[in-house]
Amino acid sequence: MIENKNEDLSFDEFDEITNPGPDVTGFEQVVEKAMSRRNFLGGGLAIGASAFVLGSTALTPFNAKAASSFDFEPIPANSLDTVTVPKGYSWQVVTQWGDELWSKSIPFDHKTRGTGESQELAIGDNNDGMSLFTIDGHHLLVSNNEYTNRSIMYDNRESKLPETADDIRKGKAAHGVTVVEIKQDGKKWNIVKDSKYNRRITADSPMEISGPARGHDLLKTSADPSGTQSLGTWNNCGNGRTPWGTYLACEENFNGYFSSSDENYAPSDELKRYGVKNEDWGYAWAKEDERFDISKNPNEPNRAGYVVEIDPSDPTSTPKKRTALGRFKHENAEVVVNKDGHVVVYMGDDERGEFIYRFVSKGKFAEGGDNTDLLDEGQLYVAKFNDDQSGEWLELSPATTGMKSQAEVCIHARIAASKVGATTMDRPEWVASHPKKAEIYCALTNNKNRGKKPNAGGDETPVTGPNPRAANLYGQIVRWRPQDENHTSNAFSWDLFVMAGNPTVHNDAYAGSKNIDAHNMFNSPDGISFDNNGKLWIQTDGKYSNKDDFAGMGNNQMLIGDTETGEIQRFLVGPKECEVTGITWSEDRKTVFVGIQHPGEKGDSTFPGGEGTAPRSVIVAVTKDDGTVIG
Repeated sequence: MIENKNEDLSFDEFDEITNPGPDVTGFEQVVEKAMSRRNFLGGGLAIGASAFVLGSTALTPFNAKAASSFDFEPIPANSLDTVTVPKGYSWQVVTQWGDELWSKSIPFDHKTRGTGESQELAIGDNNDGMSLFTIDGHHLLVSNNEYTNRSIMYDNRESKLPETADDIRKGKAAHGVTVVEIKQDGKKWNIVKDSKYNRRITADSPMEISGPARGHDLLKTSADPSGTQSLGTWNNCGNGRTPWGTYLACEENFNGYFSSSDENYAPSDELKRYGVKNEDWGYAWAKEDERFDISKNPNEPNRAGYVVEIDPSDPTSTPKKRTALGRFKHENAEVVVNKDGHVVVYMGDDERGEFIYRFVSKGKFAEGGDNTDLLDEGQLYVAKFNDDQSGEWLELSPATTGMKSQAEVCIHARIAASKVGATTMDRPEWVASHPKKAEIYCALTNNKNRGKKPNAGGDETPVTGPNPRAANLYGQIVRWRPQDENHTSNAFSWDLFVMAGNPTVHNDAYAGSKNIDAHNMFNSPDGISFDNNGKLWIQTDGKYSNKDDFAGMGNNQMLIGDTETGEIQRFLVGPKECEVTGITWSEDRKTVFVGIQHPGEKGDSTFPGGEGTAPRSVIVAVTKDDGTVIG
């Protein structure tokens, strides 16, 4: 039985404690300098030559006196244990953890929280990134099941942790991806039980390894000496979708599931760079599955941390781990078809001081053609942001990094990015592409270590460029425009769309940018996505204490931003202790599906069932009461 440590911490807080970066570097003078710039937000939004300098390439900041471009009445922040939407809108639960996918499924048991068998036949836990596919008139909702809250999953155990082999089976089955057909009956969306498309992909599902790292020695194990086949996907955070109709699941905090039965085992520097240690985060998978024991299978962690491509139209298809897109803690994968047909994928590595990446395919997208392996061949890049608001994509190859092969570059993408001097960022989360112009946005959710500690590889995290605040508690959204509107160009310009903050507490940089006020303030932008009209939907995964630095912010929420004017308004507030994450729209754009993850992660919610029920992650459908298009 694993000792129950840090049970009242959120997932990211637990990650920080169990996987801290190097202790100290000499940034004190940088911090002092940044903190002393009290007029940072005075006239323009600038620190020196950087950070939202208003000029010919920047958009006009929001004028609070101007007419709103939104057709809803913004809602105030709150700390209620429910979902709140504007007047004229309604919401309903579509799917929730433990819902039955087949007639043979076992109904969810609020007392035991289910078994291994029941979980394998049910929707997974902690839904995150999602997409809705319409195939031959069938609506397939595909969603990541990122992880499990141990204190909720194992609430039937005094330890609040897995104690038996079946507990571990249940935990593994709760991870992965769920494909479920849903159907709208009247105004209500329901699960179609026994649909031929319904599918669970878990930590034990067969995967194919493809791309430059396929068959490399670093991917070979005793169970798979070819290095071409692996089992399972887990801790999938954000997602992507391709124009050829596939789903991209993005493996993030894969490291927390590995441990060593030999307490004296010394993980390699490469494993340490990815946070792999002799202790896991309490999942105990190695007790029943030796591939998670790094002393016995040191290469197994190298087989996780990829973008996984899944075909929702074929439940018999084998998911593919696309190694050409690099191995790191993937947040999401934003796919763009460039004007010349090349496919470009933008990705963030969600850890303090990590990087933003780009992949450019070798081949070109063919409408209606065979695009099966477009993500297997191409070039991986990493971003460098300069203080003069220019930027460049740095090639990651053996020639630029000194590594032996492109396979090694992809497997150790973080190390490759450090070698070429990429810009350390404030936890790059979701990336979103504007649907009407060549403009890319990335949520930098927060970084309490900015200006205080290096990243896990020892790279400095100076207070500069698109990361202009030391000990950044609030986060910001950076955007860039590729040169000549060409996504394959290695040059771009950048600025900041918004800096989150609290103007009721601070009167300096931590108050936020000019488009933030007491009525729309938030912290930790995480999921972002554009609707087809070019409005940016912003979801948060931050502090919900509603006090001190976060006073007045209430629960995590979803806002909508007008990237032309800078206006941002609050559209939805989630229940207690949740993260609002994952978004997709119905084909007719009359429903927006939104993920509510880990309500009650610290024990203070019974959403959605109410008193006497287990808190459950859900996907909700939001519609207008008049039945018209949203956005």
